[in-house]
Amino acid sequence: MKKICLNLMLLVATCTFAQSFQKTKLGIKTVVNGNEVEVQFYTPKIVRVIKTLAGKVFVKESLSVTLLPSKTAFTTQQTGNVVVVKSDQLYVRIDLSTGAIAFSSVSGQTLLKEKSNGAKLTPFNDSGVSSYNVYQAFSLDNDEPIYGLGQHQKGDLNQRNQKYHLEQGNVEDAITFFQSVKGYGLFWDNYAPTEFTDDATGTSFDSQVGDGIDYYFMYGGNADGVIANMRELTGKVPMFPLWTYGFWQSRERYKSQTELVDVVRKYRELGVPLDGIIQDWQYWGNNYLWNAMDFLNVEFPNGKKMADDVHTLNAHLIISIWSSFGPNTKQYRDMDAKSMLFNIETWPQSGSELWPPRMDYPSGVRVYDAYNPEARDIYWKYANEGLFAKGIDGWWMDSTEPDHFNPSPSDYDTKTFLGSFRKVRNAFPLMTVGGVYDHQRKTTSDKRVFILTRSAFAGQQRYGANTWSGDTFSSWDTFRKQIPAGLNFSLTGIPHWNADIGGFFAGAYNTPWNGEAGSMNAMYQELYVRWIQFGTFTPMMRSHGTEVPREIYNFGKEGEPIFDAIHKFIDLRYALLPYIYSTSWEVSANQSSFMRALFMDFPNDKKGWDINNEYMFGKSILVAPIVNAQYTPETVVTKNEEKVSNKKDDKENPIKVVVDFTLEKSTQVYLPSGASWYDFWTNEKLSGGQQISRKTAIDMIPLYIKAGAIIPIGPQAQYATEKKWDNLNIRVYPGANGSFILYEDEFDNYNYEKGAYTEIAFSWNDKTKILTISNRKGAYKGMLQSRKFTITLPSGTTKTVDYNGKKTDIKF
Repeated sequence: MKKICLNLMLLVATCTFAQSFQKTKLGIKTVVNGNEVEVQFYTPKIVRVIKTLAGKVFVKESLSVTLLPSKTAFTTQQTGNVVVVKSDQLYVRIDLSTGAIAFSSVSGQTLLKEKSNGAKLTPFNDSGVSSYNVYQAFSLDNDEPIYGLGQHQKGDLNQRNQKYHLEQGNVEDAITFFQSVKGYGLFWDNYAPTEFTDDATGTSFDSQVGDGIDYYFMYGGNADGVIANMRELTGKVPMFPLWTYGFWQSRERYKSQTELVDVVRKYRELGVPLDGIIQDWQYWGNNYLWNAMDFLNVEFPNGKKMADDVHTLNAHLIISIWSSFGPNTKQYRDMDAKSMLFNIETWPQSGSELWPPRMDYPSGVRVYDAYNPEARDIYWKYANEGLFAKGIDGWWMDSTEPDHFNPSPSDYDTKTFLGSFRKVRNAFPLMTVGGVYDHQRKTTSDKRVFILTRSAFAGQQRYGANTWSGDTFSSWDTFRKQIPAGLNFSLTGIPHWNADIGGFFAGAYNTPWNGEAGSMNAMYQELYVRWIQFGTFTPMMRSHGTEVPREIYNFGKEGEPIFDAIHKFIDLRYALLPYIYSTSWEVSANQSSFMRALFMDFPNDKKGWDINNEYMFGKSILVAPIVNAQYTPETVVTKNEEKVSNKKDDKENPIKVVVDFTLEKSTQVYLPSGASWYDFWTNEKLSGGQQISRKTAIDMIPLYIKAGAIIPIGPQAQYATEKKWDNLNIRVYPGANGSFILYEDEFDNYNYEKGAYTEIAFSWNDKTKILTISNRKGAYKGMLQSRKFTITLPSGTTKTVDYNGKKTDIKF
């Protein structure tokens, strides 16, 4: 220690001691109050903080973090008991007397501070292994919004003043990451059940078990920068196949392969676009054969023919696989022999298919140890042989939390390949989804991995997975909550998210109202239409649920308002495919996001910080879903499925309510400041920073295009690759300079990783009124050598140009 002697008043000599620190290759470390505190620079913008008991060796292979620390230039400067470690992007201040750490930008802005004495390592016996309960508290600015933490169903966008038990569940995705409007993010690298608390006293993570406190602080300057840091830390996003961005139809469940193929055929006959169909559970037979990954049900006699028939109709098929196996399956026998199955209560609990379950006939279904690489090998072996080799295009990985019913403390003592179930609980989806992705990548590069899954953890964006919001209930309240749920999920760095359009459990809507039930119940029709309009602007547009069939022809016929409204938005989805696919490239190559909370693009507009019912889809389209019933009464469906009764003037004569879906309605929309806006439907130009009233109809929702946007509109097609993009309509919205990159590749393989793709850059100069189409970059097999672009302005002015890959300017 450095001895500092000070002469005080009365000439009494007093001595104090400044704490010391050790400089390492990555940063510094010091010992404070018996705990070792270490700061490591992974990049100039990403810092790792580790706190452990002094003298204890801390060795951890992160399940989420894939980045190895790079050589980062940094300096240290000590003043008294404070040392500041500086990179060219970030300052880290450590109080050597308390161990508290503070982070600031190079401009001096304080970003985040640990609370003084806010770290706790409490000894904990984890199934016979000495470990700790780990806790860290932080101080945030009073008016500082934070976002992320996964997917939750409270309906708030801003996660301040919230308390969450972060543990994977059916409709709750636990991701221990948040980011601030100040442009920083924090990833708490712990996989145990964790309490997140934000209140007037501070913000904290409290995990049931860990070998030490371990978190990553990152500074991106804005939300996109934070997401870029998170993906640099935990993995980049691969490209999804183009067909995954088309329309998907599903149901719980198609009872035969004939029924499934007939659904696709009916869509083709109606001329309604469709790219994907999904087979839910029990194609394998009874519950004792649960998840056999083979076609053992007599109603599915030839799975390969089913896949071939779907492909002949130019559609794709994905199929349900689970995280558990029935006792009569080959997987169960192989894994049980090697102690790779857990003894926790999961779905299905009964071997009988009757409802309610007959618990005197237990199913014997057990969850597999996804943490074990050999178990993941066995899992893929049967998925590949039984399904992938027969032409299945992708995977619906259900119950990846996994389902865990009536949990007991002893359940969490279950031994996994990586320690107690308690210690790695929340990483289960990451491990099981990653197992399928990694194995398929090793099997072939000719087909991109596509996984639809019900749960996620940090880093899952690297595994070709789109997470859906679980088995939600059909209600307006649930519908409203899906928007902030999806936005917060996306803000953790995982961009692909969707929800069951219409809600999974129809509940009260499946009972008669106004003389009609199910898909002809006007209350449900209105909810479904508004949900499908929202789904048009999510990374996966997928209709699914139980009790009420959701296929378009169940809602009426062409010429009727509900059918036509559904059809209109499916058509709109296909028209936007060039924009969506190019946005997908922006996500993969430049770390962007599909669903963007307003603060991402308008951080200086404080009115947008908490708005939970609007968002940007890509960087150009403002989406304002209609989230309140306008034509029918709202009903809130509880978990007990509270039902709505008809209004009656007496017991025998219900009052008939006339529902006229052709009437005009209105809704309120906020247009963020910092941009001018064009109404997508009318091309009316409006100023930002104002709340407006917009007239609406059952077949429209407010959509606004940011001035300066360039949006390619594709041809009307029955499936994504039916028509070439050889005459795209390029819509240019003046009022600001703008740019857009049109991305194309071979659509369903990994050749893009070898450079087989093209980019065509469009730029609009608002002063000169010139649109420049740049030289085409790149090449791939089968690309268009020449094409037409039809350029359209909101005024109606149109110009068509022939483009052969060479730069051209179009003057308006």
